[in-house]
Amino acid sequence: MQYTGLGNMSIGRDCHIILTRIVTIHPATPQPRALQQVAQVIERGGVVAYPTDTTYGIGCDIRNPKAIERIYRLKNKNKKDTLSFVCADLSHLADYAVVSNTGFRLMKRLLPGPYTFVLKATKLPPRVLQTRQKTVGIRVPDHAVPRALVDLLGHPIVSTTANISGEMAIADPHEIAERLGHDLDLVIDVGPIVGELSTVVEIADDGVTILREGKGVQAFSDDLR
Repeated sequence: MQYTGLGNMSIGRDCHIILTRIVTIHPATPQPRALQQVAQVIERGGVVAYPTDTTYGIGCDIRNPKAIERIYRLKNKNKKDTLSFVCADLSHLADYAVVSNTGFRLMKRLLPGPYTFVLKATKLPPRVLQTRQKTVGIRVPDHAVPRALVDLLGHPIVSTTANISGEMAIADPHEIAERLGHDLDLVIDVGPIVGELSTVVEIADDGVTILREGKGVQAFSDDLR
C-alpha cells in the first residue's frame, strides 16, 4: 500500500500548487486500511475521485447536500443534470427505486457492469438526485473499489464522471488531482482508466429504453434478444 499523503503536490499548468491527497489502492484486492481512510473522508463530508469499470468518477455521501453542491461547482454542471449513485449490489435496491420483477431480473443478469439504470425513485433518495420525473440513476460497477467503499459506508455514494461538464473524462488520477484538485479532498489511484461512459438504460412501465449508448451496449442488446 502506498500513499502520497496530504503533502502530495500537484503542479498545475498555471504554476499554482494544489495539495490533494492521492491514495494508491489495488484495483482487484483493495486494502481494508486504505478503504477505511477513504470512507472516513466521505463520512466527514468530503468529495473524492474514485475508479469504476468505465471511467474515474467523482462522489460523496448521497446524504450530504453540501458535498453534492461542491460536485456541481467543481464540474461546472447544470443543476438540471441529475447525478447518479453507486450501490454495492442489488440487495437494497428496493430502498431507493421501484422496479418490476422483469426489470429486476434484467439488472441481475447484467450487474455488476457498465450500466446506469434509470428507475422510479422511492422516497429515500435525496430530491437533488431525482429528475423532474422522480427517477434516479443507479450503478453497480464491475469494480471492487467503489463497491467495497459503499459496503463499508453502509449507503450509496454519488456517481458522476471525473471531468468538467461537457469535456472528455480524465483518465489519469494525477491529472484529476491537477485539474480538479481545488475542490477534491482525495483521489484514489488505481492507474489510468481509458474507458467509455456507461450505457444508460431506463426501465419503466412501458418497457426498456436505451438513453445513451456506451460501454456494454452490445452485450445489453444481445441480452434483450
